[in-house]
Amino acid sequence: MRTILSIVFLCFCGITFSQTTITGTVVDDVSQQPIPSANIIITGTSVGTATDFDGNFSLTTDQNPPFTIQISSVGFASKDVEVTTNKQIINVVLNEGTALDEVVISASRTPERIFESPVTVERFGLKEIKNTASADFYDGLENLKGVDVNTNSLTFKSVNTRGFATFANTRFMQLVDGMDNSTPALNFPIGNLVGMTETDVLSVELLPGASSALYGANAFNGILFMRSKNPFDHEGVSASFKRGITSQEAAGDNPYTDLSVRMAHKFSDKFAAKINFGYLKGTDWQATSEVDKLDPTRTRSNTNYDGINVYGDEVSTNIRAASGLGVIPDVVVSRTGYNERDLTPYNAESVKADWGLYYRPIEGNSLELSYVGKVGTGTTIYQGTNRYNIDGFFQQQHKLEIKNDNFFVRAYEVSDKAGDSYDMVFTGININRAWKSDEDWFGDYIATYAGIELGGNPLGLTDQQKHDAARAAADTGRYEPGSPQFKNAFNKSINDPNLATGSKFQDASKYFHSDANYNFSHLVDIAEIQVGGSYRKYTLNSGGTIYTDGQSPIEYSEFGVYSQIQKDIELSEEMELKLTLSGRYDKSELFDGFFSPRLSAGLTLNRDHNIRASVQTGFRNPTTQDLFIGLDAGRAILVGSAPDNLNRYTRDFNVSFEGQTMFGQPSTVTQTGAAAYNNSYSASSVTAFAAAGNPALLTVANPEIIKPEKVTSLEVGYRGKYESVIVDVSAYYNKYEDFISQEVVIAPFYGTVSNGGLGDGGLSAQAIANGDYQAYSAYTNSDADVNSYGASIGLSTKVLNGFDLGGSYTFTKQDFDQAANPDFQTSFNTPEHKFKATFGHTDLFENFGFNIAYRFSDDYFWEATFGNGIVPEFHVLDAQINYEVPSIKSIIKVGATNLTGNEYFTAFGTGFIGSMYYASITINNL
Repeated sequence: MRTILSIVFLCFCGITFSQTTITGTVVDDVSQQPIPSANIIITGTSVGTATDFDGNFSLTTDQNPPFTIQISSVGFASKDVEVTTNKQIINVVLNEGTALDEVVISASRTPERIFESPVTVERFGLKEIKNTASADFYDGLENLKGVDVNTNSLTFKSVNTRGFATFANTRFMQLVDGMDNSTPALNFPIGNLVGMTETDVLSVELLPGASSALYGANAFNGILFMRSKNPFDHEGVSASFKRGITSQEAAGDNPYTDLSVRMAHKFSDKFAAKINFGYLKGTDWQATSEVDKLDPTRTRSNTNYDGINVYGDEVSTNIRAASGLGVIPDVVVSRTGYNERDLTPYNAESVKADWGLYYRPIEGNSLELSYVGKVGTGTTIYQGTNRYNIDGFFQQQHKLEIKNDNFFVRAYEVSDKAGDSYDMVFTGININRAWKSDEDWFGDYIATYAGIELGGNPLGLTDQQKHDAARAAADTGRYEPGSPQFKNAFNKSINDPNLATGSKFQDASKYFHSDANYNFSHLVDIAEIQVGGSYRKYTLNSGGTIYTDGQSPIEYSEFGVYSQIQKDIELSEEMELKLTLSGRYDKSELFDGFFSPRLSAGLTLNRDHNIRASVQTGFRNPTTQDLFIGLDAGRAILVGSAPDNLNRYTRDFNVSFEGQTMFGQPSTVTQTGAAAYNNSYSASSVTAFAAAGNPALLTVANPEIIKPEKVTSLEVGYRGKYESVIVDVSAYYNKYEDFISQEVVIAPFYGTVSNGGLGDGGLSAQAIANGDYQAYSAYTNSDADVNSYGASIGLSTKVLNGFDLGGSYTFTKQDFDQAANPDFQTSFNTPEHKFKATFGHTDLFENFGFNIAYRFSDDYFWEATFGNGIVPEFHVLDAQINYEVPSIKSIIKVGATNLTGNEYFTAFGTGFIGSMYYASITINNL
């Protein structure tokens, strides 16, 4: 009890009834125009305010003078001002500055200039949002140095840094006002589909690389921080309306609409509220590739064709093994599939709203209590193991928070519902099955082929013509897209959650999260000390359509505690050293605890040069899917490797005629997920065995049960200013241990696996030869060495009397011996070389500005559970012009993305990205 009282006392010891209020204005040094949204922060704390549209501000605090405030704004040099009396009026003129003068919070959980940050950090503020040539602020992130944005669909984009990217990007965190934006069902963020509205964005910060020491297990590849505007500081009504078209060769020209509205009001010095609404509608990028997923040289006439965006052809069998007839060729035949465009309308839609109530009970004190609620629904395309039409997906978040200058305590819950979402691959499969069962279809195929052979082939057909005739006979009466029979089968499938007959997936998962932080800087002078912790509880509830939770929801929890000490050491008048030591302990109920430290140092010289270095360890716990998934994806079954998950997944399989008659096996066998981990061969050895017929080539897989992954990261960097040129350089090296990935394995229906396949008298090898096996995708760790390294450099300056010119180059490389580990894929999925450049002017002439952005990506190999393939290099040019109308506080913008019209894609299997042309008007703070 004494401990609890001590903690409560610490949290509230900063609350006093004395108060200091300061007011003033902030203007620029050139035109003396007001600077809206400039930040005013009390030095050494996180408390502050921002100027309104007219440059005015008011700040009330419980601190007694003297103290120092820092005034900063994007594009201007920050300025420190001493506050000496209560009710002091401070009028500030900011000189035009650089990006290094901007203030960030994410790097150390405390305000500091980017220039002095101990680690690499990128910022995207109000100026960048205004000037971005991208369609919205979230798309604009892809112009930041070192950042990759992979386009899943028009409304679902995945942000990543430093490699190892998939659309299921569980290595990268996305926080909105401190709340994790990942979906409970998928365990990763789905872009900005149900995220922030542009009119409410205050700033975006991005930390590349591991940050587990402060932010926990999922902060492995990087973190995206999005901060919204507080209604105490940003009042009024703002609205943005964007209208345009998307243009793609496959889909044509289609309308695009994006609307956002923000309303905020400060009712008194104690109470303020806000509400936001966003609506987006368009047509998604259509995925129409008919290239064979496994062999690009094959066409639809091949017997075992499996098109990238053709679904239903995943079902295949060896027709000789199925028939037992010697006249039938020993080849695999797949069913005829449906094109993706026949299985989805390609709607892209997002509707989201959020609201907040903010209460400051003690006038003049920074103590604030708040409730924030967020809801969002949307329709998009998601590519994971299969391609999914996410239709009417719904997510909600509710947060309670109390904070002041020195601490915060927050708790929130995130829940989702899958809506009418469905798996397009299984939709194609089960439309086929609704018309004709697999057994009947292959039976018709075999009968036709056998009839030709046994009849002496009177027409002299070639092998290809025999197969064509057999397929035509088997396909007779097949449901044609658009027909009433097709529509009925389609609707039945997408409303049936049983993957044997349907394709709907259900989910009503959620997680509860709480975290707290206390900053002792007001109590301790020797250094800035912070402590904090977090707790999270997962509740998985997919009804057995994603996880093995068909009988009841799955629950588990994890917690973490951390501390950080930061010390500024003045070595001389022109040299200052900042040392930061952080450490965090995290524990999941499923795994042993893990401690992740970070040590960083930053040396500032003459205020214009900063050298930084850091070393840290990070880790990530296996995700909910790694642990508890139980999903038949067609070509393979995905089975998570939590110990109690292995036998919870069960399925009955048919045994071949040979297996029954020659080896005495039953007609069906029951196999659990444990077979993937306890009785399996490697996929590559099975392929080799099939080609050579030599069982000696078979090798045991039996992957280990999954455990947490670890990384040791070294980073060095330099930031500097040379007259008008700003330089930011960084380099890193990451060494991974127990790297988490998936491994495809083959589990025979009978026999016991052994190297060489003969340890059980050859029974398991015969099972493989007879086609009596199941492919599984197992979640495990690699014992192979996996490392990555890279570097980036960014330059920015002003040229030609006020034009902004910037550019960056990023090098990223993986160090992994794929040849020695053929069954293990790391999904690095990152170009080795990237180059980005921007050119523009915020005030070319009165109230008129423009910006041009260019991006180049080297080609790279994409590997994921959906498929593997080359992503060709691409060049993208975006542009916009804007005009301010001060009388109505508005900005009019006209722009285009991918202006050259050269379509490209960022991941194997997705639709080609076309162009977008738009016009918008944004009205601020009416």
